[in-house]
Amino acid sequence: MTEPSDNLVAKRAWADIDLKALKKNLSQASIRCPNSRIIPVIKANGYGHGMEQVARALMSSSSPVEALAVATMTEVQRLQSLQLDVPIVLLPGFSNAEELRQCFVQRIEPVIHSRHQLDLLYEEMDRDKLRGAGRIWLKHNTGMNRLGLNEKDCVEAFNKLHVYPETEVVLMSHLACPDQTDDKTAVEFTEKQISQFQSVHAKLSASSKTPFNSSLAASAAILSLPQTHYEFVRPGIMLYGGSPIEDLTAEDIGLYPVMTLRSRLIAINDVAAGDSIGYGATFKCEKDSRIGVVSIGYGDGYPRAARNGTPVLVKTNGGAVRTGMAGRVSMDMITIDLTGVDNAQLGDEVVLWGEGLSADEVASCAGTISYELFCNVAERVQFQYSGDGST
Repeated sequence: MTEPSDNLVAKRAWADIDLKALKKNLSQASIRCPNSRIIPVIKANGYGHGMEQVARALMSSSSPVEALAVATMTEVQRLQSLQLDVPIVLLPGFSNAEELRQCFVQRIEPVIHSRHQLDLLYEEMDRDKLRGAGRIWLKHNTGMNRLGLNEKDCVEAFNKLHVYPETEVVLMSHLACPDQTDDKTAVEFTEKQISQFQSVHAKLSASSKTPFNSSLAASAAILSLPQTHYEFVRPGIMLYGGSPIEDLTAEDIGLYPVMTLRSRLIAINDVAAGDSIGYGATFKCEKDSRIGVVSIGYGDGYPRAARNGTPVLVKTNGGAVRTGMAGRVSMDMITIDLTGVDNAQLGDEVVLWGEGLSADEVASCAGTISYELFCNVAERVQFQYSGDGST
């Protein structure tokens, strides 16, 4: 059996990022929300896809982008360094007075979600420094009980902030279980949250002399709850080709995979019936078997919790063959069942998720979600980008 070439050994695990697919998924948000402005969420390094590359591609898309949303001040700084001339929404807002002032000076749009933030903001108002602050997002807790103001504080804050003519105040909230569209209890909870949001929206409309904008829908609601679309929508996982809807894959919804994680076969072993594979001997061969070793593991971000049978695609000279995991995930490698795949050879490419294999399906086999798969891909995996960000 021949050994793989030096070139194949050097390219042990890599992720292909299709920026054209990213733009197609953005267009899906635009098509489904024709009357809403789109604020893509690119936190956590663009959900593991590379924030800089993702941001540039989104801004060059034919689908208009209103702003980009991130989760940390460090992410704000990275995005600002690209000089894309786009507003930046800071989803958790500021944590102290210095960050608040930084938001004002740099035109960062903070989300206000706590009494602590309101107190800091009111102090700045007393100093008459709020004028020209730009857009501020006011987050109402409609039942998720993670971040958000109660109804009293939300109404009070809106009425205080909305009077500044150069400051736009946007009412927003976040839904806890819009992904569970077939669960009666979850659906009822979502309906309760929507009703609460509508109630506060009505109160603010009654007290406001001018119209204001609102935002409630993230990916799942964009795809399944048109009544939540309002003036701004915030697509996240759907942009990256992951499903935000439980029991449906991205392909089921009509989204395109953006990340394809790939590796190669570095060994093929004949294992006798009754013998076991890997740490813990969790997989026992029921018959004489052919076992492949793939150069990727949890050190690369492949989930250690992936169970026996988790699907992979092997690209043989006869075409792509679907097979499954056989044995526990190691730090640097996994083992797969190649029994009956007689034309598989050393150096053959293996797709872990992406093109031809849904990340949502793989995530389900590992007891997680595609969000986590994408975000966990490690630094030692090589990233390759296709689509130049301008088409």
